[in-house]
This record gives sequence, C-alpha cells and structure tokens, in this order.
Amino acid sequence: MKALSQKRRHPLAAIALLLLGLLVTGGLYAVATTVNQAKADTTTFSASDAQEGGKLFAANCATCHGMGASGTKDAPSLVGVGAAAVDFQVGTGRMPMQMNGPQAQEKPRQFNDQQTQQLAAYVASLGAGPAIPDASLLDAKGDAAKGGELFRVNCAMCHNAAAAGGALTRGKFAPALAGVSGQHIYEAMATGPQNMPVFNDANISPEGKRDIITFLKTIETNGSPGGNDLGGLGPVSEGLFVWVAGLGVIIAFTIWLTSRTS
Repeated sequence: MKALSQKRRHPLAAIALLLLGLLVTGGLYAVATTVNQAKADTTTFSASDAQEGGKLFAANCATCHGMGASGTKDAPSLVGVGAAAVDFQVGTGRMPMQMNGPQAQEKPRQFNDQQTQQLAAYVASLGAGPAIPDASLLDAKGDAAKGGELFRVNCAMCHNAAAAGGALTRGKFAPALAGVSGQHIYEAMATGPQNMPVFNDANISPEGKRDIITFLKTIETNGSPGGNDLGGLGPVSEGLFVWVAGLGVIIAFTIWLTSRTS
C-alpha cells in the first residue's frame, strides 16, 4: 500500500495530468473554432468576385488598411472581420472615410451593389468572420414584442428607447435607426461597428436579431399612435413639455385672478 501511495504522488503523474488537460483543452478549442468558421462562412462568393474585390481593395482601401488588409497605423487589419462588416461599412458609405473624425459617418456610398459584394468577397477570403445574413432573418416578420424587450435591454441606452439615436462621449454618437435597412441593422449587431459592441449569436440569437429588426420596422411604420411624439426623445422632452405647459396655465390663472380682484 505504501509503495502504491508513493507512485500515485509521483511528480511525473501531475505533469502527465497537466499535459492531458492541455491536450483536451486544445482539442475542444480546435473543434469550437471549426464550428465558428463553419457558421461564419455561410455566404459563398465566386473566385472572380474575390479577385475583382482584391483589385478594388488595392485601388481604394490599401492606402489605409495596407496591402492584404493587414492593417497600418492609420486603420486596423480587416483579416477575419467577415463579409458582413464590409457590406455594412461600404454599403452605408461610411467607408472609405471622407475625413478623419471621432467616427465614420454615413454618406452617399462610393461603390455599387456589385462592387460592394466583390469587396466583401475579397475580405471574406482572408479569414472567417460574420457572413452577410440570410434574407429570411431580415423580413421583419418576427416577434415585435420580444424584439422591443431585447432592444430596450441591449440597445436603448445608446440608441434611445425610440431608436432616435443619442450622443456618446468625445464627439461620438449612436445614430438614429429610422430608414436603416434590416440587413444593415443585422450586420451592425453582428460586427459591432464604430463604438457599438458586438452582439454575436451567443449574446443575441439570429431569431432575436430578427425580432429586433421587426420591432424597429414596426415603430418606424406606426409612428406615434398616442399622439405627438415630441421628437421621440422620451421622458425628458415629455416632462419638459408638462412643466412648461403647467407653469403657463398657472401663470395665466394667476393673471386672471389678479385682474378680477383689481
């Protein structure tokens, strides 16, 4: 028994267990990475798309992002950002940037749909990343009530409860979401552009993202069924309106009483 106990406590046994744990952890990580890559590569592009996209990138984007999109001191690497990030940034005109500033602003886009797809194909070929979402997730036919709940929990602190946008720090801002396509809303959630956090499928599922799009399109279509939305600024503007209107009534009533007594 004593000899057996000594063997069990041998230092090599601890090292062997440590190595075994590292091997198991590495194997699980490799499997998880493969699964993530498979999820990211759901959108396929032709080889010619990627080739033409590479030419467009070299002519229009490599100055900042570097050849091969490896990044420079002026702009980050795009390896692994995925087709969705390119489709959002280029499709909304935010890229190429018009001027330096706290964040890239939306403007008329420089590339048409085909060129945007080609750029997305090229960047997607450099490394796995979020893919352009399937059309079934963009139809705004999800659950608006669930979408509203998800939006208020995850998005309203920056974009405002009415999705009217809001100011952030140091000249940055969260844009209003009215008029934004469902595809770009989904891609923004999946890629986290500018100051926005990334909401991957573990944070908000694809169906949850669909519900959020449904909610946003519902409030955009229905407007303010309760009457004037007061700019959609929420309780601050509503409270200010009540104070101003209430004080006005009180002042008018006071003047009326004073005039009668005199």
